[in-house]
Amino acid sequence: MLTFLSEYFAKHHIDLYAPIPLSECEIRKPYLLEREGIADGTVILIAIPYFTRACLDPDRNLSAYAVSRDYHGFFNAFFAELLPALREKYPNERFAGFADHSPIAELQAAAHAGLGVIGQNSLLITEKYSSYVFLGELITTAALPAKTQPIASCIGCGACRTSCPMDKIGACLSALTQKKGDLTNEETQNLLAFGSVWGCDLCQEVCPYTKKAIQTGSIFSQIPYFGEHCISHLTLDRLDEMDDAEFTRRAYAWRGKDTIRRNLILFEENQKKGG
Repeated sequence: MLTFLSEYFAKHHIDLYAPIPLSECEIRKPYLLEREGIADGTVILIAIPYFTRACLDPDRNLSAYAVSRDYHGFFNAFFAELLPALREKYPNERFAGFADHSPIAELQAAAHAGLGVIGQNSLLITEKYSSYVFLGELITTAALPAKTQPIASCIGCGACRTSCPMDKIGACLSALTQKKGDLTNEETQNLLAFGSVWGCDLCQEVCPYTKKAIQTGSIFSQIPYFGEHCISHLTLDRLDEMDDAEFTRRAYAWRGKDTIRRNLILFEENQKKGG
């Protein structure tokens, strides 16, 4: 089965994955496993790189993860193809795929699987892609050869903590960009000061793992999904040009158009004033 998976992952340009026993994972949502009829077996952790050259746009005003279409679309298509193939080839086993809404603690499991180290910014940092990866997992009743590694931490340089604006503005910048409704004058000024209409990557950008991965070129995803339909600098005109189908494919769609529109209006009005 691991050979079959290795060939499938290679076809989709995925090179960072590893199996660990399900029993070694922290189960946070057992009902998801119960629903799939899986009580024991193996978890294949998968790290999906999403950083592309579009993310290097100096005018980028979105978090890098929001430059391409929403990663849930990738995983939905990925598992829609993989799971039926596995069920046909191995009819005596059960299989389920998860991303984001997962029965296990993904970060800890990925570190246990040896995919990377846990950074002081609480992200998984991989050697090849730094922290610019989405985590997902294939869980099966099959008992596959798997080893669990001790959870390792990053080098602890503290750059991410120093760059985080939370202490300066009293709030998470990413959460501020996603806040619904009107912003206070203070919140507006904080938003404008950091130049992002959605999300925050400051802790990732200053990370030495990121700098090295960009320098060597290893950081760039080879997965076509993340290199297509990129928008690195969103404008009101670009937003208005999106039909509903395209908007729902974007990472900021879950908050509705009003929130991202509010942010864009603030920035464009500020720009007109010479701010």
